[in-house]
Amino acid sequence: MNRKPIDYLIISMKGIAMGAADAVPGVSGGTIALIAGIYQELIATISNIKLSLITTLRQEGFKAAWKALNGNFLVALVTGILISFVSFMRLAKYLIEKHPILIWSFFFGLIIASIYYVGKQVNQWRTNTFAALLIGTAVAFYISTLPSLASSTNQFFLFFAGAIAICAMILPGISGSFILVILGAYKTLSDAIHDFDFKKLAVFVLGAVVGLLSFSRVLKWLFKHYYNLTMALLTGFIVGSLNKIWPWKLTQTVIEKETGTVMPLSDLTPLNTLNLYQQTINNFETYKIVTEKSILPFEYYAVNDGANPYLFPAIGLMFLGFSTIFLLEKLGSKQVQ
Repeated sequence: MNRKPIDYLIISMKGIAMGAADAVPGVSGGTIALIAGIYQELIATISNIKLSLITTLRQEGFKAAWKALNGNFLVALVTGILISFVSFMRLAKYLIEKHPILIWSFFFGLIIASIYYVGKQVNQWRTNTFAALLIGTAVAFYISTLPSLASSTNQFFLFFAGAIAICAMILPGISGSFILVILGAYKTLSDAIHDFDFKKLAVFVLGAVVGLLSFSRVLKWLFKHYYNLTMALLTGFIVGSLNKIWPWKLTQTVIEKETGTVMPLSDLTPLNTLNLYQQTINNFETYKIVTEKSILPFEYYAVNDGANPYLFPAIGLMFLGFSTIFLLEKLGSKQVQ
């Protein structure tokens, strides 16, 4: 398709939104791509990366191979994703540590709106599509309750984590960053980005490339043969992910980073939310959450010695996140030919 420079700038902006979402454990960049109207083109473009492109390059030249690759689209999108992911991962770390209720409230509103916009792409709701919705919801909810593993720096493990996480990153509703948390690789990756450890980053990226090229072909086939079922399943993934990004949490067990000891949070503090304890000691590294559950704002206030649940700012940020989807959807409806 013929696109103008402004169209590729818009695609890069959508990539920035995807990268920012993927940097947060609980939000999927695939959801943003779906809302922004580029999801199926992204999956089709990735799945078309194959060895035959080399033949096209040799026989027809660079221009033909670049067109077959949809290179301009890919470069514009990936540039936005990488810039945003690397920069926002640091910002996300700060916000999650210092203002967790507020950042999760924004993303909660964003995901609520996403459910409607993704669900309406199902052409016809029938018994099988409702079943797919329920299955997707159950799977995503179950994933959101899984305990995280201890961190690992093994290179094979990083390769495996990259392959699995990238599959989740392109699935709406399932956060690649949260999969990294579950696998125990999120801290390793964020440290590698912070320390510019190119060896670890290269291993992770290689795993991501292998996973992406393989899984995109599966998704392309599903969209072609089972479009409604696939969209219903993806809608369910988004619904089920709401549990993970609910702003008010009660921490049940934590793990000590150095020793790997898992213990109830009550062994450390009378507070019942790890982040509040971490803020009191100004240490966000020693202990990490293993299991937690969602609670109401008033319960959060009660179990944490009257800690501020920031109810009204949180509601305002939920509305802001909800409204952001309207903007993304408007950009997604822009037909660029």
